[in-house]
Amino acid sequence: MQEFDVIIIGAGASGLMCAATAGYQGKSVLVLDHAPKAGAKIRISGGGKCNFTNTEVVANNYICQNPHFVKSALARFTPQDFIDLVERHGLIYEERELGKLFCLNKASDLIQILRTECDWAKVTFQFKTFIQSIKARKNNAGFCVMTEQGALQCKSLVIATGGLSFPKLKASSFGYEIASQFELKILPNLPGLVNLIFDNKWLDFCYGLSGISLAVKVCIQEKTFQESMLFTHKGISGPAILQASNYWRKGNPLTINLLPKLDVLTELQRLKSQNKPLQKWLLFFWPKKFVKAWINLYPFEDLANQSNESIESYAHQLTHWQLYPSDTAGYDKAEVTLGGVGTNEISSKTFESHKQPNLYFIGEVLDVTGQLGGYNFQWAWASGVACGLAVKELDSHEVIE
Repeated sequence: MQEFDVIIIGAGASGLMCAATAGYQGKSVLVLDHAPKAGAKIRISGGGKCNFTNTEVVANNYICQNPHFVKSALARFTPQDFIDLVERHGLIYEERELGKLFCLNKASDLIQILRTECDWAKVTFQFKTFIQSIKARKNNAGFCVMTEQGALQCKSLVIATGGLSFPKLKASSFGYEIASQFELKILPNLPGLVNLIFDNKWLDFCYGLSGISLAVKVCIQEKTFQESMLFTHKGISGPAILQASNYWRKGNPLTINLLPKLDVLTELQRLKSQNKPLQKWLLFFWPKKFVKAWINLYPFEDLANQSNESIESYAHQLTHWQLYPSDTAGYDKAEVTLGGVGTNEISSKTFESHKQPNLYFIGEVLDVTGQLGGYNFQWAWASGVACGLAVKELDSHEVIE
């Protein structure tokens, strides 16, 4: 039986960060993954350039049943700490809108940095490995992990398996199954940062506008996101919609301000006083195809003959357009998974289970979901570091001979 101080299940962002950190603490570390390579989700994120953090990260950027849970780890490993790390390796990156940081060339540059850190920390990797069973040893002596390749023993077992998003990248419910085995509470899962879709007439409406992008402000559950919205052949997407999807639930409307930078009522009143046409004015702000579709849905010409009440009502329609999506596009299109292992079950400082000593959960498998903009990766880095500093090593009398 092979023995390690730490076995980490999952070679994604949080697992790699935890592995390097633990290795630098002098622990022997093995990373297991059923995928053929490390960092698959890193590789495809951000259009292949990976939005790896944000210049400003606070607890309010996260959805978690316990909103205080994220504070400790985020405070101890900040965006600047990760920036310092990648800069030491010479990563070339760029800052985009709203503080988002991306690799300038390709996300694989970042994966190589993480693999190099793990190599320096003497971390062992084992890919294409399927776990058959996990058993806790007596007297909190660690765990036996049975794989198709044989049995493994460790003192600390870290679950960094991620969520259900991107099943094509071999995402699975395995982390939740381990949590259930050790009687940890799991909060319901939903796709997050995901396209929203429609049926009936609104499906046809969106299909006809597929590819058109608008600058909007979207409101949902007292949250407001002012970014772009993109029409797709099945519904709506774009940064503003992906953000809103984390808070949207079936049956609820999205409220969209289609002209967020304007005092729309004042502008419509000005058009009326000057006897100018609405459609021509809208062409200053929207693509011609959307203007035509909007006027067909909500005709309102000849402003000069409209009452003040009608103009106020139309201004409200433009700034409070309510849409009722029928569903999300599901885990195939979701960037993250909402819900997961309940954070009340986990130490916010060490990420160790309160119920099962030496069992740790980090990253997306937890009930922590960041907004769009690099927040989920920063959570992966921060939780991985906190856990990597806390994991314990095997005592010599605990090792099976």
